[in-house]
Parts: sequence; C-alpha cells; structure tokens
Amino acid sequence: MSQVLKLKKGSVAGGFMNKDILFVDVKSVRLDRVLTNLFLKMYANGAPLSPLVRRGGYDIENIEEILCKLEEKGKFKGVVANSGAVEDWLRSSLLELVNRGNVVKEHVATLKPLHLLSWRLQNTKYCRDYRASDQLYLMLHSNPSVMAGLVSYLSKGWDKHSGNIVSSENLDVDTTGILYLTQPMKEKNNTRKEIESTPEPFLKEQAALFCDDIRRLLLYKDVLPRTVFIDYLRILCGFHLCLYTLKLVYLLPKMVVAGTRDIPDDWSMVVDVTDNLDSPVAPYACSDMERTENGYGRYIRATYMIDYVQKRRGCSVDEALRILANDNNHSDGYYESDLNNIRDGLPKSSETEFDQEDLKEMLELFPEDDYFDKLIHILEKSNLGASQLRFTRDFVDSVSMKNTSSKLLADSRSRRHPRRGALGSKLLETLVQLLVIQDKPNGGFETRSLSIDELVEEIRNRYGLIINGLAEDRFAETGVEANEAFRINMEAFKDKLRQIGFYTDMSDAYILQKIRPRYKLES
Repeated sequence: MSQVLKLKKGSVAGGFMNKDILFVDVKSVRLDRVLTNLFLKMYANGAPLSPLVRRGGYDIENIEEILCKLEEKGKFKGVVANSGAVEDWLRSSLLELVNRGNVVKEHVATLKPLHLLSWRLQNTKYCRDYRASDQLYLMLHSNPSVMAGLVSYLSKGWDKHSGNIVSSENLDVDTTGILYLTQPMKEKNNTRKEIESTPEPFLKEQAALFCDDIRRLLLYKDVLPRTVFIDYLRILCGFHLCLYTLKLVYLLPKMVVAGTRDIPDDWSMVVDVTDNLDSPVAPYACSDMERTENGYGRYIRATYMIDYVQKRRGCSVDEALRILANDNNHSDGYYESDLNNIRDGLPKSSETEFDQEDLKEMLELFPEDDYFDKLIHILEKSNLGASQLRFTRDFVDSVSMKNTSSKLLADSRSRRHPRRGALGSKLLETLVQLLVIQDKPNGGFETRSLSIDELVEEIRNRYGLIINGLAEDRFAETGVEANEAFRINMEAFKDKLRQIGFYTDMSDAYILQKIRPRYKLES
C-alpha cells in the first residue's frame, strides 16, 4: 500500500479546526500580522469589520502619494524634497513587507502594529493570520478590563467618536505617521456575515494567565517607549499561543480518556538557556520536545474524535468528551454512512491510486462494525491528517519564534540538533519585567527584587518551564550528569540575566545576589 488516501476537505463530517478547542486554522504565521488582525477585532469588538482597500492595493509608491497629499494639507514637511529618505522610513519603520528585498515578489502587507488603527492600511491577501488573532481575541475577551486597558493604550492619540487625531497626546514619530496615514481611511461592515459569538477559551486557566501577563505589561505603559511595549506585546502573544498549543497537544488526549476537561495540568518542559546546541542540558530539553512531537498524532486523533461526536450529537465539547468516554455508539449508522461514502468514492482497483483494496487492508484489524474508529483512523492516515501534522508543527515553530532572540524553541538544520525548549534573551527580558511585579494583599501592586532561585521557581510555577530540574520528581533519581547539566544551565541563566541588565554580582554573599526591577512601580 504505497499510495496515500486523498480526501477533500469537508468530504466527511469530522474536521480538524474546532473553534471550541483551538480557534486557529494552524499554519505558519507572522506575529506582526497576527497583531494587526487582533487590533481590528479589538477595534470592532468582534464585529465583522474589514478595511476598505484601495483598488489595485497599496504599494510604496501610492503610500508616498498619500504622504505628499498630507504635506499639501500641512500635516507633513519635506516629503517631496526627501523622497528617498521617506521611502527608507516607510521600509524600515512603518511597513510590514512580504518577500522583503525581492524586486519582483515584494509586496506591502500592512503597517507595523504600533497603533490600534494599523489594520486600516493593508493588502488583505498578504496579511493572513489563519485566525490566530481570533484565538488571542477570545482569550482577551475573557477579561474585559484587561481588553479595555489594552485598547485604551493602543488608541492613544485617536478619538474614535470624532474620528480626529488628539494632537496633545505625546506620541513617537512612527506612531504619529501611522495615525495620519490611517485617519482618512474608512472601513466597511460585512452585513452578510453574522456576528459570531465569542466562545469561552477551552483552557480557561491558560487564558487567564495570558490576561494577567497583559495586565502586568500595561502597568509599564507610562515608562516604556511605545516600540518596546509593542515588542513585549508581540512576544507575549506568540509565547502564549505556543504555550496554549503545547498544552492542548499534551492534555487533550488525556481529556478524551478521562471524559472531562477537568484533569490536572501537569505539563512542563525543560528549556535550554545556554544557546549551545551541544550543551549538557540539551538531551533533557530535546527529550521533552520529542514527547510533544510524538503527541501530535494523538492530539490530531483526539480532535477528530471530538469533532465527529459534536457533529453527530450537536453537543458541546464537554458533552462530547463525556460521550467518548462512556456513551459513544461505534456502530452508529451515521459513521457507517460516511465510511461507505469514502469507500464508494475510491476505484475498485488501481496501481496508481489508493483503491478499495488498499482501504480494506488499512482497516482489516478493526472489528467489523466499529465504524467510528475506522473513520478516525482513515482521517489520521489520509492526506488531511498528514497535512495537519505538518501544519501544527509549522504553527508551533512560528509562534514560538524559533531560533530568534525571542525563542521558546530552538533547533538546527542538522538531525543532530532536533527541536528543544529554549529561552531567548528577549523572551527572558519580557518575563522578568512581568515577574518582578507582585500584587499587594490589600490591593494595588509593587515591584520587588527576586533571588535567582525565586525567579527560576516563578518561571517554573507560572509557565511550566524548567531551568533547574533538580527539584523535579522526574529527575530525582538522576545522577552526576544531570546535576552537572542543570548547574551549567543555571550558570548560563545568570549570564543571560547579566546581558539583559537585570543581574549584577555586587557581592559574594548569596543573599545579596538579586534580580532588581528596571523600573520602580507602585500603586
């Protein structure tokens, strides 16, 4: 059986993208474009709104023409006289480009996500995010006060009710440029499209953690430069999309077995902080990521199972989980009908295509009337299942910011260095800025100093990321090699903290070796 069974998307009832589980049609995404689409949803409060795109789309030339017209109105100076510098400014600071530098294939995608109105100037076909912004929106939607605070910050300099720029607001040049470019642009309501209700996040605690991180980030809104704030926001969005997906991959198959989503969240992952692909801690980090890689198939199977039961019974995810564990009729005629449709659509015999004999061979070990498991197996082994496996990996790679300074994952092109958990310097900087904030018992908040061990413990307890595994039960019986590996990882962690300016050895006394906040905040 050399051929792969090819099914058309939607040819059977069960599908992979399930908005009740993960609101993403998983594929590789660019986080700047995810933010742009998130800003649109936040601006519209989830309503079906879209930008009015210029006929023929936007390119650098007609964006320069818009700036020239703004100069005629007295909004800009020196645009015509310095066209070369203006183009450089657009390319480096304002525009998100696809195929940057390729004379033939380069196109404008959108403006950089520096302001809530950035989405107004975009070429929609180059700004796809495969609904990753929908997942972020429903996570934020679960905490309206955090959503409102983020919208308020991102709208700075803009009065939505009057449609005017508030010139008294202190904004940087790039954000001001985006405001003037987008002010005259309009949007359209898609009246043919119904407003979708926003479901609750499937992993509620994970969504609450994301909202709490955004709440902490907003405490810095008056002290951080806007570009730095947006960079932290982008990193947090990618980081939490990755965490959410990795936890789903790990937990969903367990939920199917248990018949409920109320199971312990015992997910964790060793992260290699050394930036050395051959470090002593690398085997432990690779082993944890290999567990995830091996779990993709079980996750895809669990998703197909839930989706099939939901379509058959018209029920919620929670009810589908209960049915799968206790009450699923595997010989239901609904499943038999889909199975027969697949069989009837195949040639009886073929040397070049997957045929009915190949299908019979694929299903020969299943009980005759177990139509449900046969269908799920077919979906797993078909081109649809293979595509989801590849796309899920691509999605995790992109939102983890793999191999960048903001990475949660790292690898190389060599098979000697497979994927492993990692902790980039910019991601670490972002997390430290959040973790030095603590809530006061009587309300309010304050920044505090942390010891190295306290910071490591906070990262482990809050995000499930293991830097020093010696306190973990699963490493309790390990020997000298593991002790040395985690010691080296801790030394690399301290070095990285020194590099980003949070840690200075002022004394040999351990009690004085502290992570000190960069900004003193208190309320």
